[in-house]
Amino acid sequence: MTVQKTQIQQRLPAQEHLLLDYLNRLDKHRKDRHAVHIHLSRLMAQNRREHHVRIAANTFDSLVRMLKGQIFVLGNSDLMFVFKEAALDDVEAAIIKLRFLFSDDPMLADDTEDRQGVFATWYALAKDYDKVIELSRRMVAEEEQRRAQELQKSQGANVARSRPRSTDDLTPELLARCEQALVQADLANLLRRQAICAIVGKGAPEPVFNELFISIADLRDTLLPNVNLNSSRWLFQQLTETLDRRVLALLNKHDDRTIAGNVSINLNVATLLSPDFLTFDDNIKAGARGTIVLELQKVDIFADLGAYLFARDFAHERGYRICIDGMNHMTLPFIDRGRLGADLVKVVWDDDMLQGNQASRERLAEAIERTGPSRVILCRCDTQEAITLGHSLGITLFQGRHVENLLAAEMRRRNGGFVRGRIR
Repeated sequence: MTVQKTQIQQRLPAQEHLLLDYLNRLDKHRKDRHAVHIHLSRLMAQNRREHHVRIAANTFDSLVRMLKGQIFVLGNSDLMFVFKEAALDDVEAAIIKLRFLFSDDPMLADDTEDRQGVFATWYALAKDYDKVIELSRRMVAEEEQRRAQELQKSQGANVARSRPRSTDDLTPELLARCEQALVQADLANLLRRQAICAIVGKGAPEPVFNELFISIADLRDTLLPNVNLNSSRWLFQQLTETLDRRVLALLNKHDDRTIAGNVSINLNVATLLSPDFLTFDDNIKAGARGTIVLELQKVDIFADLGAYLFARDFAHERGYRICIDGMNHMTLPFIDRGRLGADLVKVVWDDDMLQGNQASRERLAEAIERTGPSRVILCRCDTQEAITLGHSLGITLFQGRHVENLLAAEMRRRNGGFVRGRIR
């Protein structure tokens, strides 16, 4: 219940009233003004989620900043952009870009030139002003009716949620307390760094990039001791999204040097397309984006594959790399990295990898070969056996406690037995 309520509250605010007010003020300034109504509501449901609408609206940001037009996000996911005639070519280019972003939607499949206004309807306010005003008034009425129905549903949904729970379970109430505490908590002390290293043969480990993450165990001990944060998958998912926003805010500090160099960050797909990530992206130097790997959990990816594909294209367009996290030797054979368009895959080490029969080992070897051995990271390597087996499969990228120990030993050797700083 709490998760659903939070999602409703975070929905992009509808702006029908703002649009109507803006059009009324344009009454005496209709000349050389145009409007385009972008019908995102006609797309398939999986192509008009909140992050799709936000990205579509952000397409017009540069024109808004240059005072060439104003964008309005409507309650049914449609967009209305009112602009000066001088920006007509730029607006047409933006619409082409949007059509490309949503090109996999059946609505656009047979509508190459959009002559019928299926995706976008254009208006010249000099002659269509009354028509646009009437449309705007109708949208205001429809949005008010939609809000009334939504409020009625949410009030009915709050009737019963009192089932006795174990005190060790994560409940909506405990989640709310934890999220509130996260707003004020100093996460800098909980931020951990662990190196992903290239190890070839008997050579010394060479750090390739560092994973930055918040220790969930430390977070639980600090905020909710004796509570099993994983007892509810969906509440935990909500918690990680809140945690994502706080981590991005932490990394966003202009005086923070944590993300200098090659790093990876664990994020949810929804966070990747959120305003918080856009702010983070704005503060990153263009050249630094290519040094950042975004790690996405496989469960999150397959929970909404369409959202992932959209997020992947969005991230790649800006230069980030994508890593599929949470794989193991059982699931890897069923995942095609190439078709998912990911750059890396992280496989969790398990002792069962040593004890499987010949057929299972061959399946794993074939999966790694198809994935690309240089694209696979074997993580949680706590013993030399993990690295030895990884080498036999062609893997050269490793992460884990044993890797840290090897790296620390190499640093001691290079520094004559003195280690500067502490490697985690």
